[in-house]
Amino acid sequence: MINTEEIRKYFPAIQKGRLVSNNAASTQVPVQLLDLMKELVVQYDNVHRGQSQSSMLTTERFEAAYDTIAQFIGAPSRKNIILYRNTTEAINSVAYSLMTEFRNGDNVVTTFMEHNSNYVPWYGLSKEILSTFGVNIEYRIARFDKETGQLDLEHFKSLVDEKTKLVCCSGASNFLGTKNPIKKLREIADTSGYVQPSGEKKSYLLIDGAQVVPNMFVDVEELGMDFLAWSFHKITAPFGVGALYAREELLERMRPFLYGGDMIAEGKVSPEKVEYNALPWKFTAGTPNILGTILSAQALRLLMDFALNPGEYRYFNTDKKLESSDVKKAMDAVEDHEKAIIGEALKILGGIPSVTLFGPKNPHDRTSLVSFDCKGVSPFEIAEELSKRGVEARAGCHCATLAHYYYELNPPASCRLSFYIYNNIDDVRKACLAVKEIVEAKIS
Repeated sequence: MINTEEIRKYFPAIQKGRLVSNNAASTQVPVQLLDLMKELVVQYDNVHRGQSQSSMLTTERFEAAYDTIAQFIGAPSRKNIILYRNTTEAINSVAYSLMTEFRNGDNVVTTFMEHNSNYVPWYGLSKEILSTFGVNIEYRIARFDKETGQLDLEHFKSLVDEKTKLVCCSGASNFLGTKNPIKKLREIADTSGYVQPSGEKKSYLLIDGAQVVPNMFVDVEELGMDFLAWSFHKITAPFGVGALYAREELLERMRPFLYGGDMIAEGKVSPEKVEYNALPWKFTAGTPNILGTILSAQALRLLMDFALNPGEYRYFNTDKKLESSDVKKAMDAVEDHEKAIIGEALKILGGIPSVTLFGPKNPHDRTSLVSFDCKGVSPFEIAEELSKRGVEARAGCHCATLAHYYYELNPPASCRLSFYIYNNIDDVRKACLAVKEIVEAKIS
């Protein structure tokens, strides 16, 4: 397991005594990033337009951040990386940028386990936007097994046909914890026969990676992704930065999502024509979240050090290239740590007769979160009681509303515990034994 005790001392929230177990929503920020923020503001200026030393230095750091992000997920270059505010906005950008490519009769295939961010944009595109212009497209929703939490691949495959423009799936569910087989989804998308504008005969594959990139090794080229979206506030960075990876040839052809500012080629605006900037700036309208971008990239570097060199800085605040083999080693260590702690959670919670666990029972098949329900006890009440005991859980539908209705939960809610690299076995035991104490007291 990762040297959690060494890592914990760098997180003010942990040092304050908090038992942070809502990490699937957002993680905590370490002191290294807070100190770096103070260092950056001394020479902070806007990027890409200034001639001052501060502007040029900030631009250099800003652009280098894109290189770090690309290296972390195995993307060919910074040209593949577009930054937005969060995963939701990144997925919306794909919907809007591809909007004019959809043809009457096309469909999009998604699943019942999706976060609302990877379902509602396709619902809106189908029901509220394209239909207004006489373009009728359909969204199709694939089932999953209620007992195992695993995606029904046969049903998924049956929904994909020669009219399937796009296949959209969560890489890992934020409710079930299920890790989906991305390579198999790629194979299904490849066999659709849909003719894209480039002449390619396949459906595009978009992966919601919000629960994937923070928790396991991702190589976008090896997995054959066309699009991958994720957020950095789930990887110890502050709020406000999300990312979209896309194949370069797609970004070259796609229309911008937002217009104006930095996405315009320098001086290329006239009454007759506007020319767009080179990638990735073609999709960066207006002043970006400069400091957030730099800190987000450094959060990835710091995660590498936490996983491989706790207490040392071989990657953080350096320009050292992130080699794929090193990223894999680091993220495999993160994943192994999470398997160990979620295994303990499944063991304790699974031993409470009145509690129903959702998702895979094997820790190897899931991320480090567990959602559960207790018959006769409100999940909100459980979360409130946990808070009184110093355990920070979360109750609700976790924006996985489709899945909660799929289980016919009334209300459509569950209680969730989710852990990260600074959580240890003691955290997990305290949280899960508190659940046991609460539900046993409620149903006795």
